Amino acid sequence: QVFTFNTVEIEVQPSVKVKNGAPVSIICHADISKSGDFQLKHNVTVFKDGKLVFTTVSDKGDAQYEISAARSSDTGNYECVVEADRKTKSSNSVHVWVTGMTKPILTAEKKEVLEGELVKLRCELPEEVPPLHFFFRKIKSNSTPKEKHIYEPHRNFSEVTFSVEEGDNILHFDCFGKRIVNLEFESSEHSNKTLVTVREPFIKPTLNAKPSSNVTEGDRIRFECSTVAAQMRGIEIILQKNKTILKSVRDEKLLKYSAVATLEDSGEYLCKVEQGRASKATKLNVVVSELFPKPILAASMYKLDENKELTLSCNISGFQKANFSILRKNSNGDILLKNSRHLTIRVNVNDTGTYICKAEVKGIVKESKPVRINVYAPVSKPTLSVVGGLPEVVLGKPLRLICRSAMGTPPINFTFYKGNEVKKTVINDTYATFLDENIRQNDKRGYRCDARNNHSSSMKTSNILNITVIVPIRNASLGSVPYGEVEDGKETVFLCSVNEGSWPIHFRIFRKTDREVLLFEIHENAHRVMWRKEAMNKQDTGTYYCVASNRANVNVKSHPITISVILAAWQKGIIAAFVLIPIAGAVTLTLWWFLCKKKKGKEWFPSISLVTNVLHSALATNSTSEKLTRQHNDGDYYSGSGYFEDGENHMKSTDESKGPDLESAEVEYTEVEVSTLDPHREIDSVPIHFPAAVQKGTETVYSEIRKANN
Repeated sequence: QVFTFNTVEIEVQPSVKVKNGAPVSIICHADISKSGDFQLKHNVTVFKDGKLVFTTVSDKGDAQYEISAARSSDTGNYECVVEADRKTKSSNSVHVWVTGMTKPILTAEKKEVLEGELVKLRCELPEEVPPLHFFFRKIKSNSTPKEKHIYEPHRNFSEVTFSVEEGDNILHFDCFGKRIVNLEFESSEHSNKTLVTVREPFIKPTLNAKPSSNVTEGDRIRFECSTVAAQMRGIEIILQKNKTILKSVRDEKLLKYSAVATLEDSGEYLCKVEQGRASKATKLNVVVSELFPKPILAASMYKLDENKELTLSCNISGFQKANFSILRKNSNGDILLKNSRHLTIRVNVNDTGTYICKAEVKGIVKESKPVRINVYAPVSKPTLSVVGGLPEVVLGKPLRLICRSAMGTPPINFTFYKGNEVKKTVINDTYATFLDENIRQNDKRGYRCDARNNHSSSMKTSNILNITVIVPIRNASLGSVPYGEVEDGKETVFLCSVNEGSWPIHFRIFRKTDREVLLFEIHENAHRVMWRKEAMNKQDTGTYYCVASNRANVNVKSHPITISVILAAWQKGIIAAFVLIPIAGAVTLTLWWFLCKKKKGKEWFPSISLVTNVLHSALATNSTSEKLTRQHNDGDYYSGSGYFEDGENHMKSTDESKGPDLESAEVEYTEVEVSTLDPHREIDSVPIHFPAAVQKGTETVYSEIRKANN
């Protein structure tokens, strides 16, 4: 028993698009090939949108799924699957669209309600599948229906409430539904209309004004507001004007209110009755005629000098019989000056302020527009000074001046002058400032300021303020005599100078070794200062520099110079003497020993190497002594710049004067004259004599002498 599924097809009758409520048949057809005439039972399953909706077992080629009345929920994609003996075959998918929706059902919780209550409604689509959209309508005669929309993602019904307002007598409600199909809204029919009747809890209030709604200022006006209610409990009557509540009563059917009419009482009045959610109102327009116009306050002068007379007068146009009073405004309450039409006073600066007058007729009080009176005291002579201190300014920095007037009624006009040139005009209360950023070194123009206000007196002028321009220090330098090296115990003169700067100048000289030490300081009215340091010693060796400053408060530091303290000439002589005396003794001893040998008749010549070593030692000592005694000449002063220069006065190195190598010179014999050392002169050379007669006071020694050029 061999079989195979050739095809599986699905068919929709009468059409894939049907109306809501119409019957629909889903037919599944299987084309099967078999090896013989045997009965084959197979399972037929119908799926809608992937969910099983129908299944059956059949031995025939066709199976049918019947929908007696199609609904919008039956819209979807249908597929047929056939299975037998572990073999399965599926059909293509077909889309079935059920157009239209079922008619919704609307119910109301109450059929009769009071004004202010709520009507609760329920709309249901029993055969539809969410998500659904519900629309409720409140319908009144001669008006546009009010509509509410509610989205229900999980229910096929929805509930809503409508408030019953004033004037709602007979109400009709209905609803309809919508759903989205193929990205478009599909609507249902409207439900049945539900009728709801409305009863009034109270009648519309009545508002009256007595004696009339047209009155004159000073007349008493009375208001009465009343209503009729089925139940007085919870009733509230409110009287309003321009949203301001004038009076209210509760649990009563009548409200009374009275007042003396003024112009401000003209306008619209509202009587409102409220009970729960219900509210009704009545309006009344009231006109109040003017009894007399507002008074006018006039002044003899509005700006005047102190100690002058001021007259204030209060008048009403075309009206004479009134009670007048003149007052001065004050933050703590108006101050009564006089109960009269006129007021005359001699003023001072404290009388500056705002004045009004009031007029009273038949209990009606009216106030004039305020009048401003300004009383001026003359300005005092202004003082001009530098902000922050002394009348001086550093060159290159701005100068800030302040002009003050101790007395005088503000506002005050301040004018600044530099020489005769107007620089700035400022209006302020008691002072003004001026910033001059164009300061020059040789600017000799003085500053002054004027002050004046609205007083009739002339302006006042300050004294002339002369400003000292402080020039900052520029280019400090330090020099010394001698320069570079100085003998121990000798005097050194230091000169610290600057190229530019205002006097007095503060000079300071420092020595820096492992720490900085202040050696000298002075304030001088000069651009240079000299300091003598007596008896220099080894501890004075180090780096020296000077610092100069003035009232510009800028410290200018010179380049450093180095001073070395060396041995004095007499110290060098002592050292040379201690070295040469032992050498002379050694030479004498050698000669004595030679003479002794000669007397014994033995011919002897001293060892050339011995005499050579002795002479070499003497020459080496002579060279060392010569180096110790060389010193620098005093430095020269470079006039005009304040610097000391060494002028190339250092001694050239003795190494430059050395001749050819002594070791390479040829050997000769000669006599050496040993003389006593003079400690106060330089040891330049050892006298060398060629063989001749022996002189008195000398001893002859044979030695090797290396020839040299010098």
